[in-house]
Amino acid sequence: MGWTTEEFGESHEGIVGAVLDDGSEPKPAYFDIGSGAEMYETSEWWAYDGNLSRPRAAAVRASCSCGWRGPSTPVPWGELDEDGLEELDVSGPRRDWSEHIDTVERQTVPLPDDLAQMLSDLECKLLTLAEDAPAAALRAVTALDRLTRRAGREAAGVIEEDGDQRWEALGRALGIGADRAQSLVTRYLLLR
Repeated sequence: MGWTTEEFGESHEGIVGAVLDDGSEPKPAYFDIGSGAEMYETSEWWAYDGNLSRPRAAAVRASCSCGWRGPSTPVPWGELDEDGLEELDVSGPRRDWSEHIDTVERQTVPLPDDLAQMLSDLECKLLTLAEDAPAAALRAVTALDRLTRRAGREAAGVIEEDGDQRWEALGRALGIGADRAQSLVTRYLLLR
């Protein structure tokens, strides 16, 4: 099962990936889940146990969908039960990925302190309101949705006017991939 953050989503989805003897990563493994043409695809380490013509993982490491990779740790196959793949301690790769996410967060454009505090206060207020007065919470969320769409359109318009946009730089500032940054700008430009 992969790891994600609400803020960065699929731009920084992490897994415990497999590493082969030569240091390379195996191609994704596919599993027939028995429901027609659908196949389950994974690159997680547990799929590479040497069975069903798949290679056997020599090591594991945290892998992020952005291309980042953590340090490798050997898989102690001799210490694992034949069907006990879940016994492998993956806390190291999880910690490595968390540190990667911390680095991504530090590289994002900082919010002004007063705005960050205001957003935090607003979140607490809205969650409390959702419990105490759900209709009022929905009315507030609807107003916020209008406000965020309007502000998003304005920001996207300024970015578009600047021209020669470097999507990689914008993506880094937002902590997402360049394609997702471009898609975000386009989405706000199309909102009316």
